[in-house]
Amino acid sequence: MSGPRLALAAALLCSCTSPVADASSWWSLAMNPIQRPEMYIIGAQPVCSQLPGLSPGQRKLCQLYQEHMVFIGEGARSAIKECQYQFRQRRWNCSTVDNTSVFGRVMKIGSRETAFTYAVSAAGVVNAISRACREGELSSCGCSRTARPKDLPRDWLWGGCGDNVEYGYRFAKEFVDAKEREKNYVRGSEEQARMLMNLQNNEAGRRAVYKLADVACKCHGVSGSCSLKTCWLQLADFRKVGDLLKEKYDSAAAMRISRKGKLELVNNRFNMPTQEDLVYVDPSPDYCLRNETTGSLGTQGRLCNKTSEGMDGCELMCCGRGYDQFKSVQVERCHCKFHWCCYVKCKKCTEIVDQYVCK
Repeated sequence: MSGPRLALAAALLCSCTSPVADASSWWSLAMNPIQRPEMYIIGAQPVCSQLPGLSPGQRKLCQLYQEHMVFIGEGARSAIKECQYQFRQRRWNCSTVDNTSVFGRVMKIGSRETAFTYAVSAAGVVNAISRACREGELSSCGCSRTARPKDLPRDWLWGGCGDNVEYGYRFAKEFVDAKEREKNYVRGSEEQARMLMNLQNNEAGRRAVYKLADVACKCHGVSGSCSLKTCWLQLADFRKVGDLLKEKYDSAAAMRISRKGKLELVNNRFNMPTQEDLVYVDPSPDYCLRNETTGSLGTQGRLCNKTSEGMDGCELMCCGRGYDQFKSVQVERCHCKFHWCCYVKCKKCTEIVDQYVCK
C-alpha cells in the first residue's frame, strides 16, 4: 500500500471512535454475493453502503478500495470452509447460522473456538488479497517485491510473479483490525480484554500465512534439463495454514486483563504467548446442548463414530446421552480399470452401512 493512501486509511480509522455493536460482522461478505464495482451503474447506491456487517472504519476503507471487497469475501469463504474442515469431528463444528453474524451468538464468548475463527478469517483475507495482486486483479498492487533469498543458488533467477503476501498482510491488518481499533473501552474492562484478544488472534492468523509462504521454482532448459531455474514467492496451500492454526488452537493460552489494560497469563507457569499464538479470555461451553443464550447448537442429530475414543466418538460427541443406530446406503466407485489411452472406467457399488447419530 502506498504511503499517502495508507496514511489516509489510517486517518479515517482513527476518526471512528464510537463502539460498534457485534450483531453483524464483515464475515457476512462470505454469505452475500458481491458485485464487482464496475457492475454498479453511475448514480446507483455506492457498493460500500450496500454491504452488510462493515464497521464505520471498514466502510471507509471499502470506499477507498472497492475492488478489494470481492476478494475479502472470497477470503472469508475460504476461512469458513477451512474452519468447518478442521472442526468437522468436534462438538462445535463451526456451523454458520445466518447471513449477518455468520457464526451466531457463540462468537460473543471469548473462547478458544472464537480465537481460531478470528485467526483463520484474518488469514483468509491475507491469502485472497495476496493472490489477487499476483493475478493482476487489483490496481494498487502487483507481483511480490520480496527480496531475493540469501540462500538461493547464484545461478537461479529471482523475479517470477510471486504472491504479494507483503501487501496482503498490510491490507488485511488495516481492514480486519479496523473494527477493533475504532472502539474505546474502559481500561481493564472485559470489553477491552475481548478487543485485545481479537487483535492478538487476527495477527496470529496473518503471520501464519506469512510464515508458511515459501520459494517456488520452475525449470528451464532443453528437454527439461533444468539448466536454469526461475523462482518466486508462493503462498502455501490454505489447508497448511488451517493445520497450523489448529495446532495453535490446541495450545492456546488462557489470558485475563490487568488493571493496566494489558493481557496477562492466567497461569504464570506457562510462557507468555508470542504474536504467532492464539489466546482466549473465556472458558468454552461444552456445546452439548442447544442453548439460545450462548448460541450453542448442541450435538443432537450429529453423526458419531461408535468405535472411536476421540472427540468424534459417540461417547464424547453425544455427551453421554446415548445414540441411535440406523442403516444407510452408500454408493462408491469401484472395480476401476485403466484403459489405453487414456481414461479410467469404474463401476458403481452400493453398500449398506451402519451409522450412529446422537440422541
